[in-house]
Amino acid sequence: MFGLVVRFTCKDEASAEAFDGLVANTIEKIRDREPGTLVYASHRVEGQPLQRIFYELYRDRAAFDAHEEQLHTKHFLAARGEFLAATQVDWLQLQSGKGTDG
Repeated sequence: MFGLVVRFTCKDEASAEAFDGLVANTIEKIRDREPGTLVYASHRVEGQPLQRIFYELYRDRAAFDAHEEQLHTKHFLAARGEFLAATQVDWLQLQSGKGTDG
């Protein structure tokens, strides 16, 4: 299993709304076209209206690499910058868990 957590900080309320629309469109395509993407969830952060947290789990590194090569992912990566003030990525290493192979 391969995973990451990404914290996005939007520039302002209008940017957050536009970012959410971009995310919704992208997640629809991920759901339909990426069997190796096990979890791809976007979260709002309570009390932080400009923050979004993504939690992503992939079958393995190859599934993540395949995700990165999708046209919808490339579009998301190219378009998101106009809405964001900051991006922080944390790469995860599975230690143990329920519903995992570890």
